[in-house]
Amino acid sequence: MKFILGSGSPRRLELLAQIGVVPDDIRAPDIDETPIKAELPRPYCTRMAREKVAAVEAGADDIVLCADTTVALGRRILGKPADADEAEAFLRLMSGRRHKVVTAVAVRRGDKLWRRDVQSTVKMKVLSDAEIKAYLASGDWQGKAGGYGIQGPAAAFIPWISGSYTAIVGLPVAETANLLIAAGYPLYGGTS
Repeated sequence: MKFILGSGSPRRLELLAQIGVVPDDIRAPDIDETPIKAELPRPYCTRMAREKVAAVEAGADDIVLCADTTVALGRRILGKPADADEAEAFLRLMSGRRHKVVTAVAVRRGDKLWRRDVQSTVKMKVLSDAEIKAYLASGDWQGKAGGYGIQGPAAAFIPWISGSYTAIVGLPVAETANLLIAAGYPLYGGTS
């Protein structure tokens, strides 16, 4: 049995390491992440995690873990910004408002699938032009859903959350541990 992380996210790798999980291999799936017309954020996120885990090649006894994090403002999905202008637009939309962060996790072993999604609420303070410009100049927005990462400089913009901090970062650790145990991963010294 091998454990394969189906993600190129360094944040997911760090979060797994917190519970002593080190992948045997990393295989980031290449799938189309375009939302279907009128698709809502939570079902979209769940579909992305399922499609990612299905796209990763693995042996019959290997355990594959994939996840997707989506930032939602109402019914609108704020994905990874294409450029600094889109990141700025996202930050201005969220400034002074609450938004949802959904992270869906899918674990596959053979033909069995375990999945879970976690939704958290995040309050972003009213951002000044100087704060937005400085954040965009940091480059920290690149490759992050909604154009920000709570674990970096943007932490200064977030006075309040309700839900799972690790899910907002990109992988709900408690739920992920339970999924891995269900799939037979020897977490905490157990045997598969």
